[in-house]
Amino acid sequence: MTTYIIRRLMLMIPTLIGITIMVFAISRIAPGDPVSLSMGPGGQMDAERAADVREARMKLYGLDQPVPVQYAKWFIRVVRFDFGDSLKHHRPVIDIIKDRFPITLTLNLIAFFLIYMISLPMGVLAAVKHRRFFDRASSVLLFMLWALPSMWVGQMMIGYLCGPAFLNWFPPAGLSSNNAEILPFFPWLVDRLWHLTLPVLCLTYGGFAYLTKQVRAGMLENLRADYVRTARSKGLSNWTVVIKHAFRNSVIPVITIMATLIPAMLGGSVIIEQIFSIPGMGMLAFEAVTTRDYNVVMAVATIGGLLNLAGLLFGDIAYAMVDPRISFEDAD
Repeated sequence: MTTYIIRRLMLMIPTLIGITIMVFAISRIAPGDPVSLSMGPGGQMDAERAADVREARMKLYGLDQPVPVQYAKWFIRVVRFDFGDSLKHHRPVIDIIKDRFPITLTLNLIAFFLIYMISLPMGVLAAVKHRRFFDRASSVLLFMLWALPSMWVGQMMIGYLCGPAFLNWFPPAGLSSNNAEILPFFPWLVDRLWHLTLPVLCLTYGGFAYLTKQVRAGMLENLRADYVRTARSKGLSNWTVVIKHAFRNSVIPVITIMATLIPAMLGGSVIIEQIFSIPGMGMLAFEAVTTRDYNVVMAVATIGGLLNLAGLLFGDIAYAMVDPRISFEDAD
C-alpha cells in the first residue's frame, strides 16, 4: 500500500498543475479585468489620461505580459508558498486566507458532524423498517429536502425567522453580535452558535438527505444478502446481524461519499456565506470572481483542488481499511 500511496501522491502533482492551468486560462479568458473594474466607467479623467493610468496599473500587476508568462511567474511564486497580493484588498493572499479559512472550516465541520450523526442511524432505521410508516415518511421528507435549493431555503429562513414580520429568532447575518469580543467565553460561544444555526442548517439538510438515502440503499442490499440470512439462521440477535454484519458492509459507499463531501461543502459555502454575510472562504471566492482578483481566485482554486485530491486519496485508503477484500497489491 505504501507504494500505491506514493504513486497517488506523485500523480496528484500533475493533476493539480492541470487544474491550476485550466483555472488560470478561464480567469484570463473571462471578460473584464481587475484594472478596468477598479477604474469604473470613468468620468473625471479624459480618455488619454485614463489610458495612461490603465497601462501603468496593468504593468504594475504584471497583466501586460503574455498569459503563459503570467502563469509561469505565478507558479514559481506558489512553489515558494507565495500566492501574491490581493488586487482588491492589497494584502498578501495567504494572510487573507488565514483569516477566512478557519471560519469556513468551522462551519463545514459542524455541518459534517451533524450530517453523519443523523444520517447513519436514520438510514439504518429506515432500512430495518422497510416499507413501514417510518421508512415511507422519512423517504418523503428526504426527497423534499434533497429537492430544495439551498439558495431558496436560506432566503426563506432569513425572511421568516430573522425579521420582525414573522419570527425574530435568529440574526440574519454575520458571525457575532456587536461587541461580542468583550463577552466571557461561554456567552461568546452561545452568541456564535446562535449566529451559525441557520447557515449550518442550510449546509446540512442536502447532505443529510443524500447520505441517509445512500445508507438506506446500502443496508437494504446487504440485509437481503445470503450471509445475513445465514447469520439469522445461526440464531444471532437482530441487533448483531444489523450492526455487526449488514452495517459494516454498508459503510463502504458512505466512506466514498465522506471523501468528497467536505470539498463539496466548501464549494457550497460560496452560496451560504454570501446569503448570510459570513466572511469565510466562500464569500472571499465570490468577491474575487466578481472583482477579477486573479491571485485570490487562483489561491482558492488551488486549495480547493488540493482538498479534492486529498479527499479522494483518503477515500481509497479508508476503502481498503474497512474492506479486507480490497487490496492494492495488484496496483503496487
